[in-house]
Amino acid sequence: MSTTRFLTGITTTGTPHLGNFVGSIRPSVAASLRPGVQSFYFLADYHALIKCEDPVRIQRSTLEIAASWLASGLDPEKVTFYRQSDIPEIPELNWMLSCVTGKGILNRAHAYKASQDKNLEAGRDADDGVTAGLFMYPVLMGADILMFKAHKVPVGRDQVQHIEMARDMASSFNHLYGEHFVLPEAVIDDNVATLPGLDGRKMSKSYNNTIPLFSSRDQLKKLIGSLLTDSRAPGEPKDTEGSALFQIYQAFATPEETEALRRAYAEGIAWGDAKQVLLERVDQVIAPMREQYESLINHPERIEQILLQGAERARALATPFIKELRSAVGLRSLAQASAAKSTKAAKVALPSFKQYREADGKFYFKLLAADGRLLLQSTGFAAPKQAGQAIAQLQTQADALAQLAQHLAPVEGVDTADVQAALQALAAANNG
Repeated sequence: MSTTRFLTGITTTGTPHLGNFVGSIRPSVAASLRPGVQSFYFLADYHALIKCEDPVRIQRSTLEIAASWLASGLDPEKVTFYRQSDIPEIPELNWMLSCVTGKGILNRAHAYKASQDKNLEAGRDADDGVTAGLFMYPVLMGADILMFKAHKVPVGRDQVQHIEMARDMASSFNHLYGEHFVLPEAVIDDNVATLPGLDGRKMSKSYNNTIPLFSSRDQLKKLIGSLLTDSRAPGEPKDTEGSALFQIYQAFATPEETEALRRAYAEGIAWGDAKQVLLERVDQVIAPMREQYESLINHPERIEQILLQGAERARALATPFIKELRSAVGLRSLAQASAAKSTKAAKVALPSFKQYREADGKFYFKLLAADGRLLLQSTGFAAPKQAGQAIAQLQTQADALAQLAQHLAPVEGVDTADVQAALQALAAANNG
């Protein structure tokens, strides 16, 4: 079965709220369980530095967001869940991509243009307060995506531009240095649910109108009680259209339960009773997860261990790939300077290893010839590190094929001499 890689970034600012759960966390957790999907979820703490200068808030938000996703059912054994700052290959790739990305492309980035427009409206210099981090944000996002050769990136329509930029960066790099990157595609779900907040506007941290996802029951009751409603008295029919209370209920209830509340609105349910119905329904969903959340929050070392294990998996892919990219751009050993190739020759396709995870949860790798033919196929490894170590052994040890025979599946019609020749070509390129 072919595997499709999905990648999702979660910025570590703020506390997750009901809107985040309905619009992102719940559907993402469900998507991660689909067969044929390899999912990468990362805490984008480098990105958070652009928006937040409070180190305590960054750390606390990282903890709360990780705990929220894990408590909501994200299984770190079935996905690669990691912290962006634990992958040093990402900022290194960020620099490589910045060297092939035109400034004109970044000038058109929505966030940068919005900052400039805001400054001009206020009579300030267009770039007042604009950091290099904000300007270069799309390049770092491109590095996040391209590092793991993601095929699909679920985003809202406002983020599509960043995926298009990542494709441009990948194309520019591939044109200069050979085919290394997969061109990602944006996945847009126009049916993503958005919830109204306490004041009726979209629930958002920027509006300060949120209901924190793992509020205590008492706090949840107090916040739901503060939802804006109209002045219609008990017994008067009420409209579901535009009712924040009804919309939030609908996001947590079954179709049958939603229809029952719709009838109750028509029959004139009192607002206090409607809010009690909402409290019970939301708490029914959240309460089982709340206990797990509190346990994780109170034992941050458990989250730390999960994230470090995720980083180990991620780096099993990132470390050999950044080595491949270093060689491609000419950052190579000088030991064999006489064998150095011209830039034009560097574009020539080389054999390559591909490491991946299958639906059975095991990690595999294969060796492809320069023309794409399958030369070597591994059996499954329990951990990505084991697969990565086997690849490293094949790349550095002349007798590795014999040593790893029990981990290699035969490929029909392929001669061992072809495999050895491909490994020698890779060794020469890496050392050249």
